[in-house]
Parts: sequence; C-alpha cells; structure tokens
Amino acid sequence: MTGADGASDLLAHYDRELWFLTVTFFLFSDLITTGLGVASGRVAEAGPLGAPIVARHGMYGMVALKLGVLGLSYAGWRLVPVPERIGIPLGLSVIGVLVTVWNSFVLLTVHG
Repeated sequence: MTGADGASDLLAHYDRELWFLTVTFFLFSDLITTGLGVASGRVAEAGPLGAPIVARHGMYGMVALKLGVLGLSYAGWRLVPVPERIGIPLGLSVIGVLVTVWNSFVLLTVHG
C-alpha cells in the first residue's frame, strides 16, 4: 500500500461525512449566502452557470441548478468504483466551503 492508496482508503471510509459536508456547504450554505447577497440588491451572482439562471429565474432557478448538480454528482458517485469516487463529494465539499467563505467575505465587505 502506498501513501496515496492509504489516503484514498481513509477518505473512502468517511464518504458519508463528506456527503454531509457537500450538502451543508455546496447546497445550503452557498444558497443562503448567495440568496442574501442577491436579495440585498448590492451583490449579483457571478458564476458562469448561476448568473444567467438567477437573472432569468431568480433563486428558484439556482436551487434547481444546485439540486441538479448534486443529483448528477451522486449518480456519478454510484457509478465510479471505490476509492476513486471519493473525489466527487470531496471536490464538491471543498468548492462549497470556498464559495461560502468567499460569499461571506463579499457580504461582510458590502454590508459590514
């Protein structure tokens, strides 16, 4: 067993926790911080997929987009073999945390 295999196995052991982080940050925290910013009228969605969807359908469109990405990611996770599939919730949770931190920074800067 190499170091990389050990890390993959360790992460695969925590797949449920990583999915919890994914739902918490990629879905809920990002939607809440984006919604607060957009509702204030002082912040706009800047994501290449999110911006046109929010402009046309509002936050309901963003919720649908996020649920769609999450559903497709979960389906992909079910198809990819262990331990490689752990990259899906790991990547989404890292993106979710980074976007939440960025959105919080923008909200504090604009409204702070």
